[in-house]
Amino acid sequence: MKTLKILLFIIAIINSNKGMSQNIASHQWENRVLLVLTDATDTITFQNQIKELQTQENELTDRKLIVYQITKHTYHIGLKDAEWQNASKLYNKYNSANSPFEVILIGLDGGIKLRQSHLLTCKTLFETIDVMPMRKSELKRKRK
Repeated sequence: MKTLKILLFIIAIINSNKGMSQNIASHQWENRVLLVLTDATDTITFQNQIKELQTQENELTDRKLIVYQITKHTYHIGLKDAEWQNASKLYNKYNSANSPFEVILIGLDGGIKLRQSHLLTCKTLFETIDVMPMRKSELKRKRK
């Protein structure tokens, strides 16, 4: 019985850590987050979105931007090929429009700054970020 309790405790800890990795709020005040949600990773829109972002990785880093690629049942962080993690909470939480494709920009304050259901160009993304007060402050500090 004692072994079973210990085993259940360990399983609970492992599951809580998986949940933490999906917690977008953990990036608040540290990073901006771009969520790229899709029903399927083989769609042209999703693939084009990822390619668009990959062309400007240095600019994304400069703007403290972390990209989450999210499907109905999996996700992974970043633009490089990586192992997808099992999860559906992110998709269910953020795909409010029930759209097969959606891009959502979350600011440093944790608020949604942009949401659209078509390809987001880096130009539009950077223009949106660069007019934010916190980004303007970042740029001023860099110039000093």
